[in-house]
Amino acid sequence: MSSSPESKGLVPFTVESLELIKQHVSKKHHEGDEEEDLQPNPDLEDGKELPSIYGSLPRGMVSEPLEDVDPHYYVKKNTFMVLNKKRTIFRFNASSIFCTLSPLSTIRGTTIKVFVHPYPFLLVVLTDCMFMSMNILPKWVPAIENTLLGIYTFEILVKIIARGIWAGSFSFIVDPWNWLDFNVTLFEIITRYSSLNFTFDLKTVRALRILKIIPLNQGLKSLLGVLTHCLKKLFGAIVLTLFFLSIFSLIGMGLFMGNLKHKCLRWPEESENETLHNRTGNPFYTRESENFYYLEGKLDALLCGNATDAGQCPEGYMCVKAGINPDRGFTNFDNFGWALFALFRLMTQDYPEELYHQILYASGKVYMVFFVVISFWFAFYLVSLFVGILAMAYEEEKQKAAGKTKKSEPQYQQTLRELQEGHEATETKQTQIEMKKRSPASMNTSLDVLEEATLSHKEEPKSRKKCPLCWYRFAKTFLIWNCSPCWLKLKEFAYRIVADPFTDLFLLICIILNIYFLAFEHYPMSKETSSLLTIGNLVFIGIFTAEMIFKIIAMHPFGYFQVGWNIFDSVIVFHGLAELYLANISGLSLFRTFRMLRIFKLGKYWPTFETLMLTLGNSLVALKDLILLLIIFTFFSAVFGMKLLGPNYEMHVCSIDKDCQLPRWHMYDLFHSSMNVFRILCGEWIETLWDCMEVAGKFWCISFYMMVILIGNLLLLYLFLALVSSFSSYKDATTEENNESKNIHLAMARIKKGINCVLHKMLCRKQSVPQATADHVNDVFVKENISDHTLSELSNTQDFLKDKDKSSGTEKNTTENESQSLIPSPSVSETVPIASEESDIENLDNKEIRSKSGDGDSKEKIKQSSSSECSTVDIALSEEEMIYESEKQNHHKNGYGRRSSSAQISRASKRGKIWQNIRKTCCKIVENGWFKCFIGLVTLLCTGALAFEDIYIDQRKTIKILLEYADMIFTYIFILEMILKWMAYGFKAYFSNGWYKLDFMVVIVFCLSLIGQTREELKPLSSIKFLRGLRVLSQFEMMKVVVRGLIKTTLPALNVFLVCLMIWLVFSIMGVHLFAGTFYECIDPTSGERFPVSEVMNKSQCESLVFNESMPWENAGLNFDNVGNGFLSLLQVATFNGWITIMNSATDSAGVNMQPMFEYNLYMYYYFVNFIIFGLFLPLSMLISVFITNFNKHKIKIRGSNIFITVKQKKQYRELKRLMYEDSQRPLPRPGNKFQGLIFDLVTSHVFNMMAMVLICLQAVTIMIQSDEQSPQMENAIYWMNTVFVVLYTIECILKLISFHCYYFTIIWNIFDFMVVIFSMTGLFLPMTIGPSFVPSLLVQLILLCRIIHILRLGKGPKVFHSLMFPLMLSLPALLNIGLFIFLVMFIYAIFGMYNFAYVKKEAGINDVSNFETFGSSLLCLFQVTIFAGWDGMLSAIFNSKWSDCDPDKINPGTQVRGDCGNPSVGIFYFVSYILISWLVIVHMYIVVVMEFLSIASKKKARSLSEDDFRKFFQVWKRFDPEKTQYIDSSKLSDFAAALDPPLFMAKPNKSQLIAMDLPMAVGDRIHCLDVLLAFTKRVMGKDTKMDKLLSEIELGYMLANPFKITYEPITTTLKRKQEAVSATIIQRAYKSYRLRQNDKNIPDIHIVDVDREVQATKDGVSFDKAKENVAIQSHI
Repeated sequence: MSSSPESKGLVPFTVESLELIKQHVSKKHHEGDEEEDLQPNPDLEDGKELPSIYGSLPRGMVSEPLEDVDPHYYVKKNTFMVLNKKRTIFRFNASSIFCTLSPLSTIRGTTIKVFVHPYPFLLVVLTDCMFMSMNILPKWVPAIENTLLGIYTFEILVKIIARGIWAGSFSFIVDPWNWLDFNVTLFEIITRYSSLNFTFDLKTVRALRILKIIPLNQGLKSLLGVLTHCLKKLFGAIVLTLFFLSIFSLIGMGLFMGNLKHKCLRWPEESENETLHNRTGNPFYTRESENFYYLEGKLDALLCGNATDAGQCPEGYMCVKAGINPDRGFTNFDNFGWALFALFRLMTQDYPEELYHQILYASGKVYMVFFVVISFWFAFYLVSLFVGILAMAYEEEKQKAAGKTKKSEPQYQQTLRELQEGHEATETKQTQIEMKKRSPASMNTSLDVLEEATLSHKEEPKSRKKCPLCWYRFAKTFLIWNCSPCWLKLKEFAYRIVADPFTDLFLLICIILNIYFLAFEHYPMSKETSSLLTIGNLVFIGIFTAEMIFKIIAMHPFGYFQVGWNIFDSVIVFHGLAELYLANISGLSLFRTFRMLRIFKLGKYWPTFETLMLTLGNSLVALKDLILLLIIFTFFSAVFGMKLLGPNYEMHVCSIDKDCQLPRWHMYDLFHSSMNVFRILCGEWIETLWDCMEVAGKFWCISFYMMVILIGNLLLLYLFLALVSSFSSYKDATTEENNESKNIHLAMARIKKGINCVLHKMLCRKQSVPQATADHVNDVFVKENISDHTLSELSNTQDFLKDKDKSSGTEKNTTENESQSLIPSPSVSETVPIASEESDIENLDNKEIRSKSGDGDSKEKIKQSSSSECSTVDIALSEEEMIYESEKQNHHKNGYGRRSSSAQISRASKRGKIWQNIRKTCCKIVENGWFKCFIGLVTLLCTGALAFEDIYIDQRKTIKILLEYADMIFTYIFILEMILKWMAYGFKAYFSNGWYKLDFMVVIVFCLSLIGQTREELKPLSSIKFLRGLRVLSQFEMMKVVVRGLIKTTLPALNVFLVCLMIWLVFSIMGVHLFAGTFYECIDPTSGERFPVSEVMNKSQCESLVFNESMPWENAGLNFDNVGNGFLSLLQVATFNGWITIMNSATDSAGVNMQPMFEYNLYMYYYFVNFIIFGLFLPLSMLISVFITNFNKHKIKIRGSNIFITVKQKKQYRELKRLMYEDSQRPLPRPGNKFQGLIFDLVTSHVFNMMAMVLICLQAVTIMIQSDEQSPQMENAIYWMNTVFVVLYTIECILKLISFHCYYFTIIWNIFDFMVVIFSMTGLFLPMTIGPSFVPSLLVQLILLCRIIHILRLGKGPKVFHSLMFPLMLSLPALLNIGLFIFLVMFIYAIFGMYNFAYVKKEAGINDVSNFETFGSSLLCLFQVTIFAGWDGMLSAIFNSKWSDCDPDKINPGTQVRGDCGNPSVGIFYFVSYILISWLVIVHMYIVVVMEFLSIASKKKARSLSEDDFRKFFQVWKRFDPEKTQYIDSSKLSDFAAALDPPLFMAKPNKSQLIAMDLPMAVGDRIHCLDVLLAFTKRVMGKDTKMDKLLSEIELGYMLANPFKITYEPITTTLKRKQEAVSATIIQRAYKSYRLRQNDKNIPDIHIVDVDREVQATKDGVSFDKAKENVAIQSHI
């Protein structure tokens, strides 16, 4: 046994080992820790598998105590370890403390053997989970539960004996999971065997045993630790979220308290009377609930308001405050609790459209601003904040894991070396031990085994298992066919067919046709179509079968089944044959859905798809622990909810359903509880929570739902980020394209070559290219088309431009002096310059790179080469222009012409000179800044004029006439601008610019709209006016940069988008097979509800009903009758709008032409669950990962700048960053007057600021305690409290005015406080003048609440708030541009909606608030669609196009338009296109903020200094050197270092570190600023080759900024001064000891000693006085 703490092999734990540990303990107790530098090996942590370098595990060492191989635990923790059969490490404390048995005890050894095999206990837990999931238990289950209880009790006893109760870091009491087991088991024992009746609570508590699965899996346990670490990181964001939730809740209380009780009540006539006491104050009172006005299909009464833009009551009704709040009283702002609940609902964006409508009906449309701010702040910014912090934490964990791997590699090599050196001694000792145990052969561990383990560790962690020899014999005999020469010839023939490129092309065409046939199925389908599809299915099965047979013949079965795609093809073939065989068997219709697998055959010829699937598989394997944890949490939540809340649904079901039937979403059984939890995780929870609170109470329901929402969203976000990270960083292991894909390219090249040959022959031209050259070109074409194998560069549709860019860049270098293109006129040879002042869409990358690199030089060169005074200096040619120029040069070289020079122009005709001058003049005009501003203004005016063309335009004759004339003027202006640009630039340059093409298209739109106004039959042409808004894109650079950025990040993801679309196609076809024709139902026209199955069972019975002749058999609005409808239904499921209705129809479907039954097909929920997981969650992570990768790639190209900001905004970005870092408040001068100086010191003190903050928080608390319909005494108390706050704020304002004088108004925060005081005083005294009824009761309080923004102020509130708000502030320029772009999109779509849906019948999602009648209402609708809320209801209203649903001849008053029907096809295009565009833009908004957050975090981690760090350094220096002497005293250096911000920050105690820096010191122990800066910079940057250069640059920059720097000669340094002090101390001690020895020798008696003491004391006192005097003189100097 080795006594050293170094790493060693596997050694049994013996008595000597225990004695050695005791010696270590006693030695450490007496002498202190001597091994403090030992660190635990991450590969040897508890619960991990023992590395293979320690050799094979002999049987005698399994479950036996062994000496710990990790020195950290062996020496410092005094532990031993035990390994089970799977080499899992279990550690135990060796010291005997608090009734802990000895490691060598037989009892403890037995319990350890039981403990290290946890799988029996895992089986017990799974069995218990199975019984807990049962709702109705059999009679024999209690006996099994008692048995399980006994097993759990035995497990706890085993853990206590094996671990020890309290014996160190691995004892029973240290592990919190043991506490959970112990408490649950103890509670169950007390409940079962005592008289206490806790049966209901017992079922709930027992559900906690599901969590026992986590500690039994080391991966889950470590992952839980990572998530706990993430929660610590999220603490600041959680506090900030709660802060903003509270603030906006208080604002909501002030704006909407009591408003949701306003309803339309039928006002009785005077003849009616009722003497009941009522709250309306009306003597003619009628019962409220019976006389409210209800809209059709609504459970709550119609809300109304007294504001002009609020909801109005119909005739005969009056708006009064009566009844309860909507949604059973759970939706209101009547107190702080319910307001906070409503804000949390808005933050999670669950059913927000209903709350929007309620507030807008009750308070007015103007309050939509409140919801826009809420949606941006909570649903966007705070979500981005959480995502950014989690992404940062995930990256930290990845880096930490990589760092551990790097650190463990040297330890691994050292351990291996030590094991090899001490192998012989270890083998001898093990043999002796085994001799005693009579099993010596089982413990031989040879060096060869170690070497094999070493090789396996280095090369491959998990090598493939070799097949047995008999399998190779069997394969050679039966699976490799080399029978006869005839067979070999057949094999060669088959191989030629299979390997031919045209075979793969034919198979690819067959796969595409098969996909088309699969997608063509629909309902109802004619017999001819059905037979065609059946025949097609047979043909395709035959083709795929023939493919398989030919490949088996060509490759042998052994070779065929070695390829994964061949195995997949064989599965498809066998499925198709089995389907034919089982076609006539009923009940196997689900078998047909597996035809969808044929679609995935396309992946064999599509490298992108293959790589994505491989990436997805590897990602899911790598994240298996996280996925398992999410599944465990979902199952636990379902069981826990079922036990806690399920019985209440059965007992109180009548309170939520009039028929006393359980609703669709409940928790009475495990399946419905699981689906309810899944719905909560999808973000839909508020409606089921209302039901839960009705049956089970508010406390338990809200607690359970908050637990599921918070923990579930944390797990989902972390999983989503892990998937995005794995998709963006994964690289395919394969480096070559597969043969099938190569053959497709080769076949296409041959076809292209053949077509070219035929065309040449038809045109009687000889083919000039030799055959060898053509073949070479084909091979190059194939090679160039091989895609890369990184997901970030997959399917980049612009890859072909890269080589083109290189070649064009070469051409640009050769023609640098001719960059100002001159386009020849068709009539003369003279040329004028082409001003391409705006960049071209087709050449985005090159222009930005050129604009970044050397603007000044390029401008000078262009100016020199320009031949016209009208040319622009920032010109950049597009690729097409460069190609054109190179072609011109070739023509010139061949003698066709010569480029015009200035001399040639001077010799031209007079006519040519006139034409040239005209073009110069036009160029000057279009390049003039005022002209551009004029065109921009006209563009905004013509776009804004569209907002006036609503349904009331015919009633406003004057405005209509003005708009008609304005349209003509705008058209003429834009035509004139277009002609001027044609003349200035020429047609080629004009139409080669993408923005000018857009302008030309808009001019065509203007002309067509004018033509449409001339004749009635051409009037539909005027409806394309909405395209005018596109011209705004070409006029403003902020719009252009967003479009370019979206193109850069989106186009490379096109191929990945097609893969996602293919996945959706699979689910859509599957939906058609499952649900086609099954969503029809028989509706009762009187009640609008479905007939019960007891009355109507099928379509024939429904049509036989006499009273239902109009439309007896109705289909659902959204269904799966064809693939198109399936896509639309899946889009609603993906946006979680209307998905509940679709799922209800699916689960009720009973069959074609059968009346649906309630939850007849219940397990169809799994179809939608699978779609949300595999069709939404995973593809979404793929797409976003590609967006992020392209965003970062283009960000690197432009040197780290944001791709969504302009050049001017980049400068503003840097200035904003500087302002955010530095304190904008300058120090104010202290008044000379003593009284004013006293007040100045008071108001500028930290205590005064803290008191002001406390006062602000107290004022917020006064709003929190209020509620609707509170007592008069409470209102009086609130009034006086507000008065006190106003007085205190006024006193603060007066004190600051007295002390600051005129400087008070130089600080923006003081102006803000002054305005708050003025408005609050006005609000306080206004009710006394105009009456309290005209002033809101909470007006003064809301004005005072504005001061709470001081908490977010830099230096005033918590520092964490500033760091969290910082990324948003830096992202504001990019967010502004993106916001303007999305507003433009909303504007264009709002106008389009007004032209097409203004007169649609008001029902479903279109009502008095959300409609397309006016521009404002259209914007409200589009805002809802932007956040994916309520668009399903609007689309449902637009679907009304039949006579039974709408009236096409309805007269609309005030207009000539007739009818109120919608247009389904236009509506689908409208909403789907807007959803895709808005989703794309919003995703990029999230990316901008999250990437900004990550970039800031990465800069903080990097050991580098930025300009902001130096700026902060000098800001802190100003505080320590207010007189600007550039020196501070050395005694202040410690405080100065502690006051800095990271990375220059040095925490106290830091004096030893500062002394070690060896800083130069001047006279008076002063240190210069530059010396401190250089030393701190060197400490942060470390020793680097670039360090000297950086230090010299810093010193040079400082000298230039401070030319008046005082020169000085340092007299010493901090290190020398410390050495002098230490030396002086040593000398003094030596001298004192010498004097004491001399005194002992020369003392004659005690009297002399006393005299000497007095003399010594006198001398010490004199020396002390002298030292004190010297210090005073030195400090004065």
